[in-house]
Amino acid sequence: MKLRTQTFALLALTFTPASAARLDAQVPQYRLTQPDAVLEQAFGLVLRIREMPDGRVLIADPLGQALVLADLAAGTADTIGRVGQGPAEYRQPDAVYPFPGDSTLLVDLGNARLTVLGPDGSFGPTMPIAQGEPSGPGLGGMMIVMPQDVDGRGRIYFQPPGFGPGAALPDSGVVMRMDRSTGTFDTVATVKLQQLKRSTSGGGGNQSVRISAVPYSPRDGWAVAPDGRVAVVRSNGYYVEWIHPDGRVVKGPQVPFRPVPIRRAEKREWVARQNNGIAMGISITNGVRQTSFRRGGSGLGRGSELDGYDWPDTKPAFNPTSPRVDLDGNLWVERYGPANSARNYDLFDANGVLQARVTLPAGRQLVGFGREGAEAGAGAGAGAVYLVFTDEFDLQYLERYRLEK
Repeated sequence: MKLRTQTFALLALTFTPASAARLDAQVPQYRLTQPDAVLEQAFGLVLRIREMPDGRVLIADPLGQALVLADLAAGTADTIGRVGQGPAEYRQPDAVYPFPGDSTLLVDLGNARLTVLGPDGSFGPTMPIAQGEPSGPGLGGMMIVMPQDVDGRGRIYFQPPGFGPGAALPDSGVVMRMDRSTGTFDTVATVKLQQLKRSTSGGGGNQSVRISAVPYSPRDGWAVAPDGRVAVVRSNGYYVEWIHPDGRVVKGPQVPFRPVPIRRAEKREWVARQNNGIAMGISITNGVRQTSFRRGGSGLGRGSELDGYDWPDTKPAFNPTSPRVDLDGNLWVERYGPANSARNYDLFDANGVLQARVTLPAGRQLVGFGREGAEAGAGAGAGAVYLVFTDEFDLQYLERYRLEK
């Protein structure tokens, strides 16, 4: 879907008249309605999918410990590989990213490694997520290459944790890029981090240090386009900066937003999202370092624990973990709304200008884009949006919605 102008249509969507509110008056509003295809297989958690060149979809389920290749048209789903630590095995497949030559990058949290999958699904080279050795306070000397995006050349983009036990708590961090072909790293952007709070209890040989996030504290989000441009969504006013490979920066205008008050429901929503976060552990036994990663299972926020956080009065403008670039280079950013409401996305063009707003069906979240499902002759701007629906048992189902410029 190319957003060259504000006059585009989306198949399987219905037009919603713009709100009378001034901030929405000039922006087209759209609403996804009926899916083009639904996969009946249930998953524990799906955060990101990859549509393959033949239209099938590769799905990583970290909680279900499964890597699945699904054909939504045929309604079939086949498991690739198996659970384990050896070749063609994984322990917690977390995400899949397109790589050059129709290959795929698999993030295997359970084995703390990244694996390249061939076009036929075969398991190829691996590399550890943790690069180097820790030294001094924090994680100095160690690079945690946890992919958050990739570009068309197969370069990996990630955001280092930036702190550790005893280290100062930073308010800004960097987005880094790893070139696997050369093994080199470089910094591509500086971003505002969420506010952190350190608390200490006990003393002597029995001291406990707890570092926790301040809920809904404003922070920047980012995503990467296939051509290597980095889109940074700034939280000090809500606007988009596109950072080009040559260093040129294109800054879009600020987008007005209506702050959402934080009540009990919004607190529970924030905690629920943290429960599917990634936990990292480092242990050294007899001089041998072991690094572990795990998603899910924090068990936060039960009962009165909600009152143990420093809650702001309102939510920031957008969800900083949400930005994604579709196949036509448009940036999708989830605007925060009231708890339990349908998710809304702002769509920005290559100049950082807001072009449209799209509302997802209730209970859905965005997990990827593709071309499959487009009508014959629809052109390069046609494609699909993949969403997951979460039922009352917290099981997730993959859906595909068609769209066209």
